[in-house]
Amino acid sequence: MSTNDPRHYDVVIAPVITEKATMASEHNKVVFKVARTATKPQIKEAVEKLFDVKVKAVNTLVRKGKVRFFKGRPGELQDSKRAVVTLEEGHRIDVTTGL
Repeated sequence: MSTNDPRHYDVVIAPVITEKATMASEHNKVVFKVARTATKPQIKEAVEKLFDVKVKAVNTLVRKGKVRFFKGRPGELQDSKRAVVTLEEGHRIDVTTGL
């Protein structure tokens, strides 16, 4: 595995483990929580270097923060950015093992 640039860890924050993300993994897709400022080329480079795989496509989405009540007062959760990374055939990432 190639030497990792520490900045790649700032781009890819964590894998998303939900029912929907698990179903997407059957179609060679992995979902990650990424930095709000990360671009698609940065995400692609970070995933390829960190996991030693070949990325076919990157789709991103921004989840708007919801209003929640904390001790009776309304507060707003932060917006978060997610990336759906499609891998080339034959490449796999096992998100349960960690990084």
